Amino acid sequence: APSATALAGAALPLPLSARPQPARFSVALPRTAPPPPALRLRSVRRLAAAEGGTPGMKETLDKVVSAHKVVLFMKGTKDFPQCGFSHTVVQILRSLDVPFETLDVLANDALRQGLKDYSSWPTFPQLYIDGEFFGGCDITLGMYAYALSACMVHSCCF
Repeated sequence: APSATALAGAALPLPLSARPQPARFSVALPRTAPPPPALRLRSVRRLAAAEGGTPGMKETLDKVVSAHKVVLFMKGTKDFPQCGFSHTVVQILRSLDVPFETLDVLANDALRQGLKDYSSWPTFPQLYIDGEFFGGCDITLGMYAYALSACMVHSCCF
């Protein structure tokens, strides 16, 4: 058994409240008004279920991605991602305090295939910003790392 004098000089871990917290930075994106009820995300789910990926899917996806500032088509939900790549993009958006909408592509095969055709991108997650396809996890993570390194060099966000 260790002696009391040996334990007296041992460093104890700091409580969580006393540990240094990582710096956070935010990107100011304009907030948009909620979309009209006809363009809510539920309409995509209904269309995908009813039409099985017919051309009406493209028009509805056009409306959804243009009606929301940031839309993430992912596996699972923002509160319960079903894959690590989707989880990573959700964490990036949350760390930036970006309001975003999500759609679960695992809930509907027609929606999943329709999105692959719509974006010409074969994998998920798929991130849309201002109605434009931004990329998947790799592109989002790369841009996030670039933004972090730029902010650290210029001290603009800290």
